[in-house]
Amino acid sequence: MKQSRIGPWLAIAIGTVYFVVPLIATFEFSLRLRRGEYSFEAYEIVLGDPRFQESFLYSTVQAIATIIVGALLIVPTAYFIRLRLPKLRPIVEFITLLPLVIPAIVIVFGYLRLYNSSSWIPLTATTRTSDLLLTFSYVVLALPYMYRAVDTGLRAIDVRTLTEAAENLGASWITIMFRVIFPNVKVAILSGAFLTFAIVIGEFTMASLLDRPAFGPYLQLIGANRAYEPSALAIIAFIVTWACMGLINLFGRGPQTAKR
Repeated sequence: MKQSRIGPWLAIAIGTVYFVVPLIATFEFSLRLRRGEYSFEAYEIVLGDPRFQESFLYSTVQAIATIIVGALLIVPTAYFIRLRLPKLRPIVEFITLLPLVIPAIVIVFGYLRLYNSSSWIPLTATTRTSDLLLTFSYVVLALPYMYRAVDTGLRAIDVRTLTEAAENLGASWITIMFRVIFPNVKVAILSGAFLTFAIVIGEFTMASLLDRPAFGPYLQLIGANRAYEPSALAIIAFIVTWACMGLINLFGRGPQTAKR
């Protein structure tokens, strides 16, 4: 009995050490910009860098656009499949998992091939269209996470009964979608949204090959030319990611748990 109790705690302790020790070492190293003393000067340099502010703002806007486009695309699709075409659900689930299997560099090279400046749809010809292409690229990249979150939310409600009740009251398809389905899967959408935000903020491959001023390429640029600032950026990115995870946990409890 004692061995069975010690085993799980030992695994937790090893996992904690494996995770926490490198993080502490990175944080401690980021404070050593000044010789012989600890300081937050590396963080001040990073946060005061106009390129940091511009790239982080750009990636934040991209993340918000990705979340909006993704929600408008995935929620109606998952709802319609669950309501009308349940037999297609395994096929759609397989398709949504493809971005996890196909490397991002392969996807973005396909985009460059299809949407270059000499193609029928030259999305890489201007800055605005390149931004639009990057948003669509991020939607594809976040598809497995957003779809799984929304599908889980739809499982928790009686979609057919809600739809029939709304139709009996004379509601249109758009009314059903935005006044019945979206409010009932709000928590699921928020969970997928925070995961999407964390993915977009740190993404490098697509933004770099499309030559967009995102936060991921900025991280790589600083990492290649500085010593202490990359560690500070790593800690900042870690805080942003875990803040998103905390918000997922907070909103994932639902209103009833929150009241307790």
